Amino acid sequence: MTRIRAVVLDLGNVLVFHDDLLLFQRMAAWGGADLESIRKRMLELWDAINRGSLAGDELRRAVCRVAGSEVPMDAEAFYALWNCHFRVHHEILPTVDALFGRVKVILLTNVNEMHWRFVRPLIAQFERFDDLVISCDLRLAKPDPEIFQATLARSTLRPEETAYFDDVPRYIEVARALGIHARVFTTAPTFRTQLAELGVVV
Repeated sequence: MTRIRAVVLDLGNVLVFHDDLLLFQRMAAWGGADLESIRKRMLELWDAINRGSLAGDELRRAVCRVAGSEVPMDAEAFYALWNCHFRVHHEILPTVDALFGRVKVILLTNVNEMHWRFVRPLIAQFERFDDLVISCDLRLAKPDPEIFQATLARSTLRPEETAYFDDVPRYIEVARALGIHARVFTTAPTFRTQLAELGVVV
């Protein structure tokens, strides 16, 4: 097997947990829409949000309409609500620290500008990552193969020397189809085991 030169990590439910139910409950409490309606309507918006085509004040107005109000909350209150559901996955961070200097460490995430602005300062290790591939900056989003190809190209990597970890099986399937060593992320201990199976012992 070709030596792994880079470990590519997803953000949500890998480096930070995101409790979408909590977000939707806060939206419902503010705007009055029912939870199932919010969940379904947000599913229709996530792709545009992740690609950055729905952003800023337009995003705030759209999310507030989903919550049940045609009158949006003010920008500061919305920023707090929109980011209420994140929690750092502290257990994985020592393993990430151990990867630095052994392999390239890269972030590949579907994320919007407001979420990224909130989350980035929470994890000091981002300053040591070799690359941060942010969907809204590229106007691409998983599961597009193009965002995986862009990630490889930006770091001059071949698929067979790259490991990728994500909690979404559909994204793993796309990465594997491109020849990347992709694994479904579940827990920090399992992550360490998966790395060892790929020859990256930390």
